[in-house]
Amino acid sequence: MPLRFRNIDATPDDPVREWGFEGMLAAIDRGYATDWRKLIAAVLSEPELRPVFEEAREAAESRSTVALLDAVLERAERSPSEQALARLRSAYRGTRMTQAELARRLGTSRTRLNSYLTGKVTPAMDVLVAVEQIAERHRAPARAHNLVLD
Repeated sequence: MPLRFRNIDATPDDPVREWGFEGMLAAIDRGYATDWRKLIAAVLSEPELRPVFEEAREAAESRSTVALLDAVLERAERSPSEQALARLRSAYRGTRMTQAELARRLGTSRTRLNSYLTGKVTPAMDVLVAVEQIAERHRAPARAHNLVLD
């Protein structure tokens, strides 16, 4: 069932700037992914909506939706280099290797890999891709193993 607003003149089809506090609150608590996407896009593109959104998120009953929206906003507001660093760190954790082991696989030193993971040095994109591929190969056997057990 699509989102419907109560007690306000706006509809979910209207621009978010017309929703006001009550519309944003309804979208957070009773909305769906399409409503949340629309809300987040509006908050990012129209900074003047941020104070009303912040009030609605504080009043919302759905703490899990608030956490989801916060995570999406945080990720969207990161710079490209911050996003790349987050991806690299996540992929590194996914390899389940020590820094020394992963560095050997990449053909670099542990100290160089550490400088990438701490954000002191920005690696070339091929390093990020290589670490993500290693992590994916490491996860693939685990998934196949889980399928056999399930």
